[in-house]
Amino acid sequence: MERRERWIVISGLTVVVLFAWVYLFYLSSWMSQSAMNMGVGMKVALSASMPWSRNELLLTFLMWVVMMAGMMIPSAMPTVMIFHQLRSRRHPGKTAIQYTGVFVAGYLAAWTAYSFFATLVQGWLHNKALLGMNATATSPLLGGLVLITAGAYQFTKWKNTCLRYCRSPLGYLMTEWRDGLDGAFRMGVRYGAYCLVCCWMLMALLFIVGVMNLLWAVVITIYVLVEKVASNGQWISRAAGAGMLLWGIWILGSFLLPI
Repeated sequence: MERRERWIVISGLTVVVLFAWVYLFYLSSWMSQSAMNMGVGMKVALSASMPWSRNELLLTFLMWVVMMAGMMIPSAMPTVMIFHQLRSRRHPGKTAIQYTGVFVAGYLAAWTAYSFFATLVQGWLHNKALLGMNATATSPLLGGLVLITAGAYQFTKWKNTCLRYCRSPLGYLMTEWRDGLDGAFRMGVRYGAYCLVCCWMLMALLFIVGVMNLLWAVVITIYVLVEKVASNGQWISRAAGAGMLLWGIWILGSFLLPI
């Protein structure tokens, strides 16, 4: 029974991730096709700070929620599976699937909150004409500052502390264990909050490379997974931070000191 439930959990998470990426690829394709059908004048008008409607805000929020699920669930799967195993052993004979589902719901709730914040930021940048048609930063100054901030954040105590929690899921689950469905949800929210603090600036890079740039979304997803599971994840984090710092400095240098 335990092995069967484990495969049900893995399959369920895989389906959610696949659904998220299929939706994102569909949305990206639809947006590209819509842009191709527009005239040059219409493209300029749309990228020049036309305020979003309520429906556009809701669709953007949905896009961020789905994207965060697709990008973050893969790196959270080891923790989810350990939670499921611990739950099964603490209460043998009782199904742990519903508790695992509630834990995942709590984890996604934390990233849903981030998605709400990201939607507001994207809307503000759009209204200020700081994002182009593909939701890419149009200001080199903004791009350079975000990259430098993201790079510097990789060396902070917050980043390192939360990365340790993300890389040691068993220790987190043993020290933060709560019984009951409400306890499972709170554990999921708390673990999601650690991952959020660890990775939020990495997600902000999407404003630089393009919110709907799925190639970069895949790259960031793989990087987050490697950073969490690799034995030398802290050094990988610092190397990535140094790379972002240099990239940001180069962009700012090219903007402030044009050749």
